[in-house]
Amino acid sequence: MILLTCAVGRELAFFAPTPHVEMLVTGVGPIEAGISVARALAQGPYALVINAGLAGALEGCAQIGDGVVVSEDHMEIGLEDGKPFALPDGASIIDRAASDLALVEQLAELGFASKRGITVSRVTTTQQTAQRLASRNAEVESMEGFAVLRAAEMAAIPAIEVRGISNIVTDRERSGWNFDRGRDGLEKILNEVLAIVPAAP
Repeated sequence: MILLTCAVGRELAFFAPTPHVEMLVTGVGPIEAGISVARALAQGPYALVINAGLAGALEGCAQIGDGVVVSEDHMEIGLEDGKPFALPDGASIIDRAASDLALVEQLAELGFASKRGITVSRVTTTQQTAQRLASRNAEVESMEGFAVLRAAEMAAIPAIEVRGISNIVTDRERSGWNFDRGRDGLEKILNEVLAIVPAAP
């Protein structure tokens, strides 16, 4: 069984669940996503988790309407300037989770670009914030990616994050977003994932 997750149902309005794919609408943001996915994984056996949704791309990293696979996703946590800092008692911050490498490579062979993601708690609308995210090597931003990948990682279940690009992350008005084109890109890449999963080891 595949667990297909999205933040809001409208992102996957084109998808009709099948006997082998269960759809979970997690809610918006990393906390809702992480809790929802962890609860689902504790209740049933799944072979794969797919996190699918829309995302913003930093300038020059992708175009509106592209479907991309997020190879690794980082949580925006820690010092604002991105520098490391020491925690007491040897504690550490886990801020990175990765998509299944074999699936990422298969999608790359089909022409889908692999991008580095960052998970944020609010949508970026200023150039200053966009530059800060870029300094952390982010190429696309979402509000759930890291949380879903990390929940799957903790459950020892392979996962992959795919996104349709709906906007460019910069100073902008929301009129610059294109939900429909972003969803078209998401549909293309998600269909390919579902087509190759049965053949994946």
